[in-house]
Amino acid sequence: MNFQLESTELMVILAMVFVSVFLLLASLSIPVFGEQRKVRRRLQQRIGEIAAETDQPAISTLLRARYLRKLSPMERQLESLPGMESLARLIEQSGSKVLAYKVLLLSLLLGGMGFLLVLLVVKIVWLAAAAGALLLVLPYLRLQYLRGQRLHEFEAQLPEAIDIIKRALLTGHPFSESLNLVAEGLEGPASVEFGITYSNLSYGSDLRRSMLGLLERVPSVTLMAFVTAVLVQKETGGNLAEILENIGSVIRGRFRFQRKVKTLSAEGRLSAWILMLVPFVLFCLIYFTTPDYLEILVKSPDGHQLIIISFVLMLVGAFWIRRLLRIEV
Repeated sequence: MNFQLESTELMVILAMVFVSVFLLLASLSIPVFGEQRKVRRRLQQRIGEIAAETDQPAISTLLRARYLRKLSPMERQLESLPGMESLARLIEQSGSKVLAYKVLLLSLLLGGMGFLLVLLVVKIVWLAAAAGALLLVLPYLRLQYLRGQRLHEFEAQLPEAIDIIKRALLTGHPFSESLNLVAEGLEGPASVEFGITYSNLSYGSDLRRSMLGLLERVPSVTLMAFVTAVLVQKETGGNLAEILENIGSVIRGRFRFQRKVKTLSAEGRLSAWILMLVPFVLFCLIYFTTPDYLEILVKSPDGHQLIIISFVLMLVGAFWIRRLLRIEV
């Protein structure tokens, strides 16, 4: 007897497959070398503490107010909703130019369409809600991915930027002009961010606020070492060119270690992909060759329980493999 899956059961299984593969990509398609969340939280906290020590408002606050003034009254109200400032900061850090309220509207549109479409097809509320929630956060996950890529690219360009600043200082250029040389000599996020910092200094902002603004736009522990060195040298004096040379050497050593870790973990990451994809490949192979073999698994209550248990265990395995492969410093 030829075996054909019922439409509802087929949609449930396909939904589980989709969610599993999606979380697999999110769990394994990550850098193998990263910073702990605690370090990033301490970085953000420290930026707030330093900014609070001065009576002047932060550059980000001034830019936010100027940004809102350029919008229409309706757009200004939408951009002033709770959480929109954080979303706008994420969009800025990702390198995108879209307005925050448009991302929110796109998320709501995708979530609503996904919920209605799945509900019309399979008529299962919880499955439609899961599909809607997944599509709802999809733009946010996209921005997070772009933010990570841009931050990684900036950190890769930072040693070269430090070398340009060091050489400019040795030839007698002021520090602000050395930032302009970085903006003109490089491309990508390093050029943009150092160019913004140079513009802030040129328009009258002091060095402390400008460097903290740079660190707020690019929340990186690697960049924090550079900013700290500049601010400490401003307060205590010393040879900034020599300090930057030492920092550049440390950052290059860090990236060499990162590449070494990535090479050594390549076999583990490939094994993770194989282990996670084998169940889906076997299911498809058996379904197209001997479909009767899967009838008990798919149609019986015990089979449904086994599918759910396997689905949960696979998600746990994906996150556990992620923990094993990711080295945090």
